[in-house]
This record gives sequence, C-alpha cells and structure tokens, in this order.
Amino acid sequence: MRILVIGAGVVGVTTAWYLVQDGHQVTVVDQNPGPAEGASFGNAGGVCPGFAGPWAAPGMPQKALRWMFVQGAPLRIRPRLDPAQWRWLAAFLRNCTAARFAANKERMQRSAHYSKACLVELRDQLGLAYDHASLGVLQLFADDSELAGGRRSAEVLRKLGIAHRLLGPGEIAEVEPALAVAEASFAGGLHLTDDETGDSRLFTEQLVTRLKSLGCSFRFGNCIAALEQSGGRISAARTDRGEVLQADGFVIATGSRAPELLGPLKIDVPIYPVKGYSLTAEITDEARAPRSSVMDEHSKLMITRLGRRIRVAGVAELAGHDPRLDSGALAAIARRASAIFPGAADYGTASQWCGFRPMTPDGPAIVGQRGHENLYLNIGHGSNGWTQACGTSRVLADIISGRPPAVSL
Repeated sequence: MRILVIGAGVVGVTTAWYLVQDGHQVTVVDQNPGPAEGASFGNAGGVCPGFAGPWAAPGMPQKALRWMFVQGAPLRIRPRLDPAQWRWLAAFLRNCTAARFAANKERMQRSAHYSKACLVELRDQLGLAYDHASLGVLQLFADDSELAGGRRSAEVLRKLGIAHRLLGPGEIAEVEPALAVAEASFAGGLHLTDDETGDSRLFTEQLVTRLKSLGCSFRFGNCIAALEQSGGRISAARTDRGEVLQADGFVIATGSRAPELLGPLKIDVPIYPVKGYSLTAEITDEARAPRSSVMDEHSKLMITRLGRRIRVAGVAELAGHDPRLDSGALAAIARRASAIFPGAADYGTASQWCGFRPMTPDGPAIVGQRGHENLYLNIGHGSNGWTQACGTSRVLADIISGRPPAVSL
C-alpha cells in the first residue's frame, strides 16, 4: 500500500520503519524543517519501562491541589477558558482510582517492555549509536516518606517481575559514584536495572537516513491542514498550501496536535498538551557527572547523561500550546540539578527547550484503526513516547499489514 505517515517524531519515524519493512510505499510528512523537532527533540532521554505508568493515580488529585500553591511545584495547572482542558481534567480525575490505575499501569508496562525489546533488536540490527547506555535508572528519595513510596513501588515491581534494587542512603553512590559529593541529601533509592538512556532525536535522525536509503520519502516543511474523506475512507491529506497528497492509508503520529486534524472528522481523542522543560549542558567535570540517569522523586526531575552532555528535564504544565520558556522554571531545574551533581556542568550555558507531551487522561497511548477504514492512529504516548515508540509502531504496522500483533495494547 501507499501510506502517508503524518508526523516525523520518534513515533512517526519508527512507524514508517516497520511499514517499509513490511513492503509498503511510505511517505512521511511533517510541518517542521527536519525530524524529531517536537516532543522528541529535548525529552528526558530515558527508555524506562520500569517507570512506565499513568500519572492518574490514587492521591494525585490531592497532590495537584497542594502543588497549585507551591512555587516551583513539578505540576502546574493554569486554568483556561478551554473546554478541552476541563474535559481532560475531569477524565483524569475519573482515572485516579486504585482499580483504574492498576489496569492502566498493566497496559503501559506491557507496551513499554515490548517496546524496549523492539528497540534493542532494531539497534543491534542497524548498529545505531545515539549516546545510549544500558546502565539502569536510579530513582532518588529525599526523605522517609518518599522512601516509603519507593518500597510500595518495589513491591509492585516484584509482582510484575521487573528487575530492581531498593537501596539505602549508603548504597546509592555504588550506582552513581558522583552522588558521594551531592549537596542534596537522600534517604535511599530504587534502581531499575534494566532501564536505558539515549537521545531520541539522534536515534530518529539515524533512522531517517536508513529509511531514505530504502526509498522512503520525507517531506519536511509541509503542514497538513485537513484530511479529506469520501465513502467512509480518507481520500487525501491537504497541506496549508493547498497541495493534495493521496495515499491508500493514513497514519496520524502528530502527538499533541492530533486533535486538530481529527476533530473535524468527528473523531474525539482525549489528548491534551502537557508542557515540559529541559536543559542540555556539556559535562565540565567527568568525576562529578552521572554515569546514567537519576529520577529525583522530590522535584520529579530526570537527570540523564547523553554522551558528553547532561540533560535535565521536568515540570508538567497544563497551559495549552504556550511555547514561551519560563525562566523561573528553568532556573529551578538548574538549581536542583546542581545540588544533586554539583560542578558536573555549567547550566548557565545550557541549551533551553520546552515541548508538549501528548497526554491521555488514563495513560495508555491510542494505537490502531479509528473512524475510517484506512485511518490509523499512533498518538497519546505522554511522557513515555521514547520508551514506547518502537513497540506501538510495530503493533500498528502489524495491524495495517493484517497480522496479529505480538502484544495487546
């Protein structure tokens, strides 16, 4: 089939890869000048199936209310006169029960672990190098209350059969030696030993190069304005310049922008943009830098080593597609990173970034055929896009090619 993939982030490009492997003629179109220019550009860098789970959880509504009055809180809700925001928040609250949390987490864990296996297979097959490491990810707890939550998480991981180690305060430096000189103090940690790190933008760029060599076409700088329909099918995609792109099948992989294309087709997808920030700085002192990645439970920041760089990412802001950088948020990120790994990098010269996580209120991504017989979705991965991209893309390619997927999402 001739298939048009709309979106050239890590999800869209991995979808294209698996479709090309299945013998389809694929064109990828994106409004940006190159691949991975959206949420894939500056994300936290973690491939973390061990952490995969919904944000909608028991106790989260109370935390969100408390954080609304805390300067520098990890979650910020900026109320707007936007019905989509309020619908999303209402659905989010409905999913904060223990039963829904457990069901959604199980789905996300299944997807994430399958995806990591697909990523490793693809990396080995193509010899890709994207500043990746397979040293696990360490979650840090600032006090006994956070450590108690870590113990509960460890019990869930044990039941799911996920490799992990619960560490005392004297053991965390065995995993990350630079923590021995941290200015922040910690009550312990949880080491997810099978999780990985890597630069999703580098990965996506390399995969684009391989796809071009296989005949896959890329059209950058082309914004799809609308999908045209006829007889229960999508007949074409129309750009904002009036150009009509025809295909036999259409894949939507546009992240938080998906509702803009699907809304006019009366296809409701409960995706809302949750803004995140990151700083990326060159390492200035090897001995003080992380070996892999740490997740600071106190600030909800992830500090990840990517080759000779450190990326610090965090903050969740519900404020629509507001592209402005919040200098206060970035300063708070830099301060906390410097307290955990003092002297490791100069954040005053770091590159600053913000992007939009395409969040569903329940957590799992939206993958499969929807609304029209030749329209397929691979969207709504939230903060797990890098973690789940290969797996959901493999599943969608299976569906399009008429094969039963290896896992149920």
